[in-house]
Amino acid sequence: MKKILLSASLLMMLFSCQNEDSAKISSTDNKSTARYCASQEVLERQLKEDPTLALRMNKIEEFTENFSKNPSSYRLVNGKIEIPVVVNVLYKTTAENISLTQIQSQINVLNQDFNATNTDYNQVPALFAGVKANVGISFVLDQVIRKSTTKTSWGTADAMKKTSTGGLAPTTPTTKLNLWVCTIGGGILGYAQFPGGSSSTDGVAIDSKYFGLSGTANYPYNLGRTATHEVGHWMNLRHIWGDATCGSDLVSDTPTHNTANYGVPTYPHLSTCSGTPVEMTMNYMDYTDDRGMYMFSTGQKTRMDAIFAVGGSRASFR
Repeated sequence: MKKILLSASLLMMLFSCQNEDSAKISSTDNKSTARYCASQEVLERQLKEDPTLALRMNKIEEFTENFSKNPSSYRLVNGKIEIPVVVNVLYKTTAENISLTQIQSQINVLNQDFNATNTDYNQVPALFAGVKANVGISFVLDQVIRKSTTKTSWGTADAMKKTSTGGLAPTTPTTKLNLWVCTIGGGILGYAQFPGGSSSTDGVAIDSKYFGLSGTANYPYNLGRTATHEVGHWMNLRHIWGDATCGSDLVSDTPTHNTANYGVPTYPHLSTCSGTPVEMTMNYMDYTDDRGMYMFSTGQKTRMDAIFAVGGSRASFR
């Protein structure tokens, strides 16, 4: 397992230059059939638009590093974290106007995956059993907002989050997680905003074809794991391969991955990075099919806990 020790200057470089591998992935021919998350590309755009974002994210990383050294010295807000969720549905077609049943099924999946009650949690290999984590964060459906639109796709420029471009502005984003369900286009399943970004665009966008368990949800992304992956980003988790060949996800207990994995890799899948570790392909922050991902690690849990601790970037959440 890798050791993470990053200085502030190195973190600045990481946030500024981490898109090399993402660009390679976005240009692949199989993007329309393989999992594709645009969170890193969106971050790169936001960093260019707002030079102060990297500074804010560096401070979040510094806080996270201090938290990870002694979590018991910090208290979490109200002890237990329960996150209200606002689901913003933007639709042109009947299929895009997903049912309340489909929406609730996604909330249920989030609760299972973040509380280790998912039925496939027991499939975690013995090699990783010592680091598999119950994150202990719960979600409750707070509100569903629907809006008819003439748009056929929304892209990744946050148009769905702005009334000026026909979308829906987030509802109280400092205390509620906003999800936008719409057709994103370009083969993109979803994308999230990392902690530190503007509250006016904070939240997660997910294509309606990959949301929840029923209705429009399409195999092999029909088990609600796109939202689990994207909410992981929203809680400050990186792709497990660090968006670079043998890159860093800023977590010490996840193996170094060559790059993203697709489909459902046969276990054990060996990395060719230093030490040739067995890759944690079943981690929610990889790119495998929904049925191939079913765990967070203890180190990832620590990163998520840090943002909700007193002084953390999302401490305002209840």
